[in-house]
Amino acid sequence: MADKFSFDIVSEVNMMEVDNAVNQARKELANRFDFKDSKSSIELNKKDKKITLIADNEYKMKALKDILEGRFAKRNVSIKSLDYKVQENAFEGYIRQTAEIISGLSSDRAKELSKLIRDSKIKVQAQIDGTKIKVISTKKDDLQLVIAYLKQLSFPLPLQFTNYR
Repeated sequence: MADKFSFDIVSEVNMMEVDNAVNQARKELANRFDFKDSKSSIELNKKDKKITLIADNEYKMKALKDILEGRFAKRNVSIKSLDYKVQENAFEGYIRQTAEIISGLSSDRAKELSKLIRDSKIKVQAQIDGTKIKVISTKKDDLQLVIAYLKQLSFPLPLQFTNYR
């Protein structure tokens, strides 16, 4: 029996599910009556991991976001992984907004998460390893406490717990 147990904390997004969600959102956009004769669109750039929303006005931009976020929810992709940028004027009075798809823990977020784990006073070790955090303990119960603690926090990124050993 192992004397040390561990798991990894990651923040990953399944790009296949994102692609499916965007395609479903496009289909809904094509069928909605309030977008008839509109040049509104949703585009996914897989390489840069960005989604571009183009709408006629503020109302339609909000509706586009609602459609996209609804499709993300149905595909079990967390909307926390979307980082909306500032709206900008596009061609002929249209509005453009991009949303970056955040995948992986940045070093700042990893440090913040590691500090939260240390401040919880649970007897575990948290090591930052690139875009993931490895949590190590001698007791499985402590690891489960850390998972429960992190799930009840409202962390701005979606967290997954993998490699549980």
